[in-house]
Amino acid sequence: MAELQQLRVQEAVDSMVKSLERENIRKMQGLMFRCSASCCEDSQATMQQVHQCIERCHAPLAQAQALVTSELEKFQDRLARCTMHCNDKAKDSIDAGSKELQVKRQLETCVTKCVDDHMNLIPSMTKKMKESLSSIQK
Repeated sequence: MAELQQLRVQEAVDSMVKSLERENIRKMQGLMFRCSASCCEDSQATMQQVHQCIERCHAPLAQAQALVTSELEKFQDRLARCTMHCNDKAKDSIDAGSKELQVKRQLETCVTKCVDDHMNLIPSMTKKMKESLSSIQK
């Protein structure tokens, strides 16, 4: 059951990341490469100037990738905390003498609720990231 819930979240997050990559990151990569190429075409620039130019071209993409990574880590941390809470509740129930089958069901229900709650956060998280990525692109 927990594996099924994990797969649900993984598929939703993968879909979100693919959408961000296709609609935002890929455009930024194209801009970065074109910008970097133009840096190399300046025959009057020193090696250091060309390097600094390329670094400036890469900065928005690096910022975008850091933003996506950070948001995904926060999302994973929140989901992990929620499922840890479920595990703690299950352990407390076992310690209190509850039946194993009953505790297993309680744990599954709790984990499913965690996943449902976090799946519902994905659209707003996606919107927030797209807005942030759009502001970086400008």
